Amino acid sequence: MSSWIRTEYCGELRSADLGKKVCLNGWVHRQRNLGGVIFLDLRDRSGLVQVVVNPEQKEIYAIAETLRSEFVIMVKGVVSRRPEGSLNKDLPTGEVEVLADELIILNSAKTPPIYVDDSHERAANVDETVRLKYRYLDLRRPARQKNLILRHRVTKTIRNFLDEKGFIEVETPILMKSTPEGARDYLVPSRVNPGKFYALPQSPQLFKQLLMVGGLEKYFQIAKCFRDEDLRADRQPEFTQIDLEMSFIDQEVIFNLLEEMMVRLFREILGVELERPFPRLEYGEAMERYGSDKPDLRYGMELIDISSEVEDSEFGVFRNVIANQGIVVAITAPGCSAYSRKELDGLSQLAMKYGAKGLAHLALKDGQVKSPIAKFFTPQQLAHITEKVQAQEGDLVLIVADEPTVARTALGALRQEMAARLGLIPEGEYKFLWIVNFPLFEFDQEAGRYVAVHHAFTSPLPEDTPLLEEEPGKVRANAYDLVLNGMELGSGSIRIHLRAVQEEIFRIMGLTEAEAKEKFGFLLEAFEYGTPPHGGIALGLDRLVMILTGAANMREVIAFPKTTSATCLMTGTPSEVDPEQLQEVHIKSVANRKTLL
Repeated sequence: MSSWIRTEYCGELRSADLGKKVCLNGWVHRQRNLGGVIFLDLRDRSGLVQVVVNPEQKEIYAIAETLRSEFVIMVKGVVSRRPEGSLNKDLPTGEVEVLADELIILNSAKTPPIYVDDSHERAANVDETVRLKYRYLDLRRPARQKNLILRHRVTKTIRNFLDEKGFIEVETPILMKSTPEGARDYLVPSRVNPGKFYALPQSPQLFKQLLMVGGLEKYFQIAKCFRDEDLRADRQPEFTQIDLEMSFIDQEVIFNLLEEMMVRLFREILGVELERPFPRLEYGEAMERYGSDKPDLRYGMELIDISSEVEDSEFGVFRNVIANQGIVVAITAPGCSAYSRKELDGLSQLAMKYGAKGLAHLALKDGQVKSPIAKFFTPQQLAHITEKVQAQEGDLVLIVADEPTVARTALGALRQEMAARLGLIPEGEYKFLWIVNFPLFEFDQEAGRYVAVHHAFTSPLPEDTPLLEEEPGKVRANAYDLVLNGMELGSGSIRIHLRAVQEEIFRIMGLTEAEAKEKFGFLLEAFEYGTPPHGGIALGLDRLVMILTGAANMREVIAFPKTTSATCLMTGTPSEVDPEQLQEVHIKSVANRKTLL
C-alpha cells in the first residue's frame, strides 16, 4: 500500500483517538498562520479536523506555507488534545487536533470560481449557472454531499424493504420502441437499421407488465427514465423513479405496501413517525375543495362555492357565468384586507395564467365590505357571502367565476400562493394523501379524440366498464396517486390484463386496429397467454429526496442535473456532432431551417 493512503477519516477523529498515529487525506479547507504556527482545516467527505504545523519542522512548514484552499494533501501525525480555551464545540472533532510530522502535496489547485465553504457569507449568493458549470466543485460543499448521501440511504432503505417483501429487482431496456401518448420521446437513431429509431423509456411500463406475464409476480427497479418536456423546479429530462409491479393484487394491497414503506423510510431517514392509514380523497372532491389533484393538506384555506349566494345579485359577470353552467368560488386570505392595488393586480395575473378571465375580491376592513363590486350586492347578500367563506374583520376574500375546471384550478393556484406568502405552511410536517377515482379519459379538443388521463394501460373501475362503449368520458380509472405536501410523489394503477379490454381502450383513443398492432402488438399477443391481474406504482425518487432534504428544487439532489432548458453547463450538453457521425446513423441535420426541403 502507498505510504500516503489514509488510515482514518478527518471528521471521525475523537478524544478516544488521542495518541494515535494517523495518515489523513483531503482538501485544505482553510490555512491560517497565527504567530508562526500554521493551522490547517483539512476536509474530506466525513468532515473537518484541525492540523497543526509547527515552525520547528522546517521542511513540512515550508510546504504548509504554500498551501491554499482546495489543495489536495496527505498529512501524517499524532492525534492530540486541543489546548484549553481552543476547543470548538461546534465541530465534532473540536476536542482534538493532529500534530503534523509529515506533509505531501498530492495536487495543487487554482482559486475556485465558487465558494466551497457553505459557511462563507457569500456562498449562498453564488449564481446557480456558475455552480452548475463548476458542478464538480459545487459537489464538495457539505450541503450538497449531505443531499447525495441521504439519497443513497433512501435507495438502500427502499431496496432492503422491498427485498424483505419478496420483490425481485430487474433491469429493463433503455433502448426501446417509441410509443404514442405521454410526453415526447428522446429518439436514438440506429446505425445498423437505417431510418429506424429507438426511444429512451419514459417509464418501464410495458416491460414491467410483461414481467408479470413472465411470472415474476413482484418486481421493482430504481429506474432511469427520460421525457422530452418543458422543465421546472420538480422536473428533469432524465429522472429516477422507484418502479414496482405486483400480480394478483388490488388497490388495498398497493396502498398497504406503500404506506408501510413510507413509514419505514421516514422513521429511518428522518426519525419521523407517520400516521396510518393515509387519508384518501376522490379526484372530484380534491378539485372541489382544493382546486388541485395534488393538494397540500398542511394548511386549510379550502375553496368555497358561493354560486348560490351570488346568482341573484346585480353583478352581471357572476350571473352570466352561472347561467352558462359555470361556478363562482372563493377563498379567504386571513389578514390581507389592506392589500394594495398593485398586489391585487399581481394576484389577478396569477389567476389569469391558469385560464381565469379575472379575479374579484372583497376586503373586510373598518367594519365594512370594501370592493369595486360591492355596490352590486345588498348588505344581506354580502353578509351571506362572508359568512359562508368564514371571513372576519381584516380578511380578504378572493373570488373566481368561470367554467368549473378553470375556476377551481386558478383559485387552487391562488390558495398555494397565499399560503406561502402568509407563512401558513409548517416546516417539518408531512401530510400524505391518496387521490383515487380519476377520470379514465379526457377529451382533447385540439386532437378531437379521447386521451388517457394516466396512460393507455390503466384499467377502468369494474363497475364503470359498461360505460366504455357509449359514455367513455364518465368512466373512472382504477388508478391512484400518492401525494405528499402538495407534490405528486407517485402514480399507479391496476393494469388491463385482458386483450379485449385493451383493444377497446385503444379504439376509444382513436388508434386503428393496424396502429394498435404496429405499436403494441407484442403486448396484445402476450395477453393471450395467461396474463395475471396486476398493478403497481412508480414513485419519483428525485422528488422524494427533494422533500426529505427540504431542497428548493430537484437540481439540488441530483449529482449532475440539467438546467430548465435541458442543458448541462458543465459538459456543454447537448452539442453538435461531426457530420461523419451523423452520416453513420443516416441522419441529416436541418437545425435552424424553417422548412424541410
